[in-house]
Amino acid sequence: MAAAPVWSVDPRTGNPREQVAVEATAEEVDRAVRAAHAVRGSLADRTVRAAFLRTAADLLAEAGEHVIEAADAETALGPARLTGELARTAAQLRAFAEVVDEGTFLDIHIDHEDGNRTPPWPDLRRYKIPLGVVAVYAASNFPLAFSVPGGDTASALAAGCPVVVKAHPDHPATSELCASVLRRAAAQNGLPEDVVNLVHGFEAGVALVRHPLVAAAGFTGSIRGGRALFDAAAARPTPIPFHGELGSLNPVVVTEAAAAERGEQIGAGLAGSMTMGAGQFCTKPGFVLVPAGGTGDQLLKSLTDVVSDSASAVMLDQRMRDAFVAGVRERAELPDVTAPVTPGAGSEHTVAPGFLTVPAQRLTADGPHDALLEECFGPVTVVARYETEDEITAVLSRLPGNLTATLQTATEETDDSAARLLAALTPLAGRVLVNGWSTGVAVAPAQHHGGPYPATTSTSTSVGATAIERWLRPVTYQTTPDALLPPELRESNPLGLPRRVDGHRE
Repeated sequence: MAAAPVWSVDPRTGNPREQVAVEATAEEVDRAVRAAHAVRGSLADRTVRAAFLRTAADLLAEAGEHVIEAADAETALGPARLTGELARTAAQLRAFAEVVDEGTFLDIHIDHEDGNRTPPWPDLRRYKIPLGVVAVYAASNFPLAFSVPGGDTASALAAGCPVVVKAHPDHPATSELCASVLRRAAAQNGLPEDVVNLVHGFEAGVALVRHPLVAAAGFTGSIRGGRALFDAAAARPTPIPFHGELGSLNPVVVTEAAAAERGEQIGAGLAGSMTMGAGQFCTKPGFVLVPAGGTGDQLLKSLTDVVSDSASAVMLDQRMRDAFVAGVRERAELPDVTAPVTPGAGSEHTVAPGFLTVPAQRLTADGPHDALLEECFGPVTVVARYETEDEITAVLSRLPGNLTATLQTATEETDDSAARLLAALTPLAGRVLVNGWSTGVAVAPAQHHGGPYPATTSTSTSVGATAIERWLRPVTYQTTPDALLPPELRESNPLGLPRRVDGHRE
């Protein structure tokens, strides 16, 4: 049987653009993984790794015009958005080069022999080593920053792990272009090109997570697809870590005082955040608790005005568009649900933004309205009107895990009520915001992009410096002669690495 072709498709028209590749067979996946596994030792030198990451950033920037053109043709995200995403992607690569240079990620601890302790301590020296080949599953909504050259790839390479990327079918040409840039960057730094490999196809993705030489996986996508791969990773004879980002509602609570103080501003901010990128951000605020009554009405008027003026948009592919149209129709038909601005189909290939409202009381117990507490990918949000703080906490107690949770308060609102609401939001998410909007994830050392299931399948972050920790494991050497130790753990610290010795930071 001939291998299935992989087509690049224009989401603005639904028409195929070009055949980019063919779907990888099981044998081809095996070759890609074995090739990556064979060259894992080439990434051992931290200086070379850091130089590789910086070269990759430079080459991506140099190829920027072609990369943006290809990505826009396959995603309809627009040159402005993609220019920013390319800059972010290059910045991620450079940031991980700095992490590699600095060396703290190795988490070196040395405890010298101490016979006076009970029981006595032997000489113990601990650091972290790379896991091995990492499978990366590219995201649809970020063809650069969360795809082939994105954060999972950058952090895995920084950890010293070669990667095999399963390209997303929504942007195969962009994936091929970016993979070629990364492989060229490897070659320019004396590394084998096989430290980065690319495969296409659904079955290839399944074969990849099951391959015995794959040591860990990173995924960004749907709950259904991510959970299937997560289960496959756990069911292997040797289970592997699976760091998946699956879905998020990103709840927002607007206090009565906040709505009274700046309801118009909050409404406009919510409209901008929920429609950004056609509502295809994993951090889109998809559920908002707003007070009933006049103060909340003013907020909704502002939201209505701005969303009504928002243009229809092209989604990433026809399947997502159809799922959005069906999803909002199902939700809008529920009892007591209204649509001040009706979301749904725009033209044949576009969607119209909108929002739904419902009394919060409808969401305090199990029932058909539970669909309103599930993510709907696209430019829509659900506004639940609450009467009391007890209704807020009752609804929040029923929400799944999220990437973000937001509290909108008044300027001077620091009373017990605000503190209670913040405490109720904190268990729900990995990032908790006050008086901000969740769309936009800064690539910073203190960032955490993750959250309780189903937001993610682990407690790790996929953004920021600590994302590197996903691809490492600790190992301790006990009573080992100095000459046999890795250079990172030798007494003289020949590499000048940061470390903690006998409990004290050197």
